[in-house]
Amino acid sequence: MKKADGIDHRSHMLQAIELSVSNIREGGGPFGAVIVKDGKVISRGANRVTKKKDPSAHAEIEAIREACEKLGTHDLSGCVIYSSCEPCPMCLAAIYWARLDRLYFAATKHDAAEAGFRDDFIYEEISAEIDKRKLTAVNMLADEARKAFEEWKLFDGKKEY
Repeated sequence: MKKADGIDHRSHMLQAIELSVSNIREGGGPFGAVIVKDGKVISRGANRVTKKKDPSAHAEIEAIREACEKLGTHDLSGCVIYSSCEPCPMCLAAIYWARLDRLYFAATKHDAAEAGFRDDFIYEEISAEIDKRKLTAVNMLADEARKAFEEWKLFDGKKEY
């Protein structure tokens, strides 16, 4: 599907899907992602959670990290991400934090759930009140921690993000 913007979205999505399939054969999870800027592939990522022993090594996160490194910035405005599957809550948050302009995805979170990848409990936990979550969370030393925010507000050399 080539849009009026001249970008071959289908080709980029097929790359993300191919990464998801080939990654299985390499011992990773069935997820792939490609980041594109001005029609050119900037980075690729595949799920490396078990290979890296890192629960944050999802395809989208891996692609975002590589794109930021290559472009020398934390701000990926002007870039688009193609994901073989609808991103999980962590990856979706990272996409927002990275300021990607657009997300294209192929399979849905329901397809992933059918294959055994269930993120619905995370969505439920996020929307629950802190004291109702399964993970015990204890708020402590908030006054001491706020000192860092006060210093940040006054710091002239900060880079907004």
